[in-house]
Amino acid sequence: MPEVSTDLRSIPFETAAGGTATLGDYGDGVVLIVNVASKCGLTPQYEQLEQLQREYADRGFTVVGFPCNQFMGQEPGSMDEILDYCATTWGVSFPIAEKVRVNGRSAAPLYKALKRAKDEEGKRGPILWNFEKFVLTPNGEIHRFRPAVKPDDPAIVAVIESALPR
Repeated sequence: MPEVSTDLRSIPFETAAGGTATLGDYGDGVVLIVNVASKCGLTPQYEQLEQLQREYADRGFTVVGFPCNQFMGQEPGSMDEILDYCATTWGVSFPIAEKVRVNGRSAAPLYKALKRAKDEEGKRGPILWNFEKFVLTPNGEIHRFRPAVKPDDPAIVAVIESALPR
């Protein structure tokens, strides 16, 4: 059974443009939150993330990417470099937030809250690597998927489709 949270949509985070946003700013639909990195073996997941964004955006879905350099320095660039890479290499149209830490005492508040969610094996705790995914549904359910689970995995797609209006 997925975790349920009513406050995730109100936790502020910094945008790539230097402003402040919340997940609630993207509506009350389905949000896929993912910590991303440009120099990781899992970086090709950007392609599937963008495919999901394009396929479901008109039904109230969005991906929000959070660059993170916490895993072997795999996101070393400036925000301008990261945004340029995402746009030119992967055609990313979904929002990319300011670079964050996802583990440790200085983890972003949103990630401190997300880490309380259980994964498909019932385990909570630290983010294991780049491209860990959290699907937040309109009713506050949080579905956690570890990095090796691709964005277009049937389990993720089923959660997205079941929570979106037809």
